[in-house]
Amino acid sequence: MKRLFITSKKENLKRCFTEEQIGNSRMVSTEEFMKNPMDYQDVEYIFSTWGMPRFSEQEIRRYFPALKAVFYAAGSVGYFARPYLHCGVRIFSAWVANAIPVAEFTAAQIILANKGYFQMQSRYHKGIKNVVDYVETFPGNYGVKVGIIGLGMISRHVIELLKACQIEIYVYSHHLTEEEAKDMGVHKADLDEIFETCQTISNHLANKPETVGCLNGRLFSKMKPNATFINTGRGAQVDIAALKQAMKDEPNRTALLDVTDPEPVSAEDDIWDIPNIFLSPHRAGSMTKEVFRMGEYMMKEYEAFQNGNPRYEVTEDMLDSMA
Repeated sequence: MKRLFITSKKENLKRCFTEEQIGNSRMVSTEEFMKNPMDYQDVEYIFSTWGMPRFSEQEIRRYFPALKAVFYAAGSVGYFARPYLHCGVRIFSAWVANAIPVAEFTAAQIILANKGYFQMQSRYHKGIKNVVDYVETFPGNYGVKVGIIGLGMISRHVIELLKACQIEIYVYSHHLTEEEAKDMGVHKADLDEIFETCQTISNHLANKPETVGCLNGRLFSKMKPNATFINTGRGAQVDIAALKQAMKDEPNRTALLDVTDPEPVSAEDDIWDIPNIFLSPHRAGSMTKEVFRMGEYMMKEYEAFQNGNPRYEVTEDMLDSMA
């Protein structure tokens, strides 16, 4: 069984996989591979992560005639997967592993947002009374309404993490049925209801053409006077001009953006001048030691594949709903 570890930079592979896991397998960068692409005819399994090269169906059939499966130690496989699937190559992804730190990051922000933390700490220098008066407008976490937009692996894990806080969770998803919502202990809601009634709103929609700009000014204008909007999903889904205006219109609102479109945000962008918008540089996902979790998931998935019981396979039908 021939294994190939490949991505745009070898450093990416070393961030995900230990030397022991790589062993005597071949490890190359995309650039090195393309110097002699016909030298890998016997490869049966590819291991990769961020920077996985994209190949056409013709290239896959030519370069990897023996290829059986790809094990991707990262999240979304949408940008490269379809040609492999069309060639009969099975795809496995660590999207479940990558969902864990994003969900933890998001749940932590939600819990803090419900107590007014983000503007509390930025307002403290103006005096304790100013802070107390502001914070007293927040309900805290017990019984508060939180809106979750989209229902993928990340948002499902967020929901589980929040249950311990006895938070009332509203979920928007075309795929969620009333029966499933009841089983999950959440309320099925539309976007208008979420933006009108929820104290904190978190976006987790899948990244698809039809979702571009779907979170617009009409929705942001419905936010409560002290509500918080969180985005750890995709920046393109937010009408950023409309979000900026909603934050300017009501300074007690807050926006926490880990993703933007484009990324990174230009130093000249006026978003930096809006004090109730807080930016972080796309760091909710796996980082430093957390990255090894994804490599570990894929090594275990490889073993499970050999034993005929893999768990994290990605099919073409799944690509349309994955973030």
